[in-house]
Amino acid sequence: MRKEINNMEKSETISKLAPALCKAQSQMVGAKKIAVNPFFKSKYANLEEVIQVVKDAFSGNGLSFVQFPISGEGTAGVETIIMHDSGEFISNKFLLKCAKVDPQGMGSAITYARRYGLQSACGIPSEDDDGNAASVPMSKAEAVKLLTDATDEATLRSAWKQISTEHFARDADIKDLAKTKSSEFTTK
Repeated sequence: MRKEINNMEKSETISKLAPALCKAQSQMVGAKKIAVNPFFKSKYANLEEVIQVVKDAFSGNGLSFVQFPISGEGTAGVETIIMHDSGEFISNKFLLKCAKVDPQGMGSAITYARRYGLQSACGIPSEDDDGNAASVPMSKAEAVKLLTDATDEATLRSAWKQISTEHFARDADIKDLAKTKSSEFTTK
């Protein structure tokens, strides 16, 4: 049974989905602005980057997502559905007015809607490239030391927050070390 809240729909309950999504969001890093918009001379987080951020965090928490193209009169977009392995789900539709009502215009609107729909549904910020340009990158060895030196959940969260914006944050060794440290504090 589906319940509708404005444009959002959800399963009868989301008691398993909500904590899984909360846990996944705590593991998500900002989507890096790696694509270039030559018209505005700016960078943005492209669809592939947003999907990678989501998949990395969703994979270990029983979560997945699908996005279906939808359209209306002069509009195109997507319905984004976030699903939990329990069968619970939440979904929302995001339609945009097409600049051109042809396949390219509609495809553009759908891609844009996929990126922003997924980013919004998952609460993913775009990384602030101005702030990152002013900072000195952390080495992988410094990241390992921060994680190893964590003495409780609060210092581990603080360490991960510092590490999460670095290019190696998705490195399997770094993620495994963070998970191992986290399990040390949750099993005490």
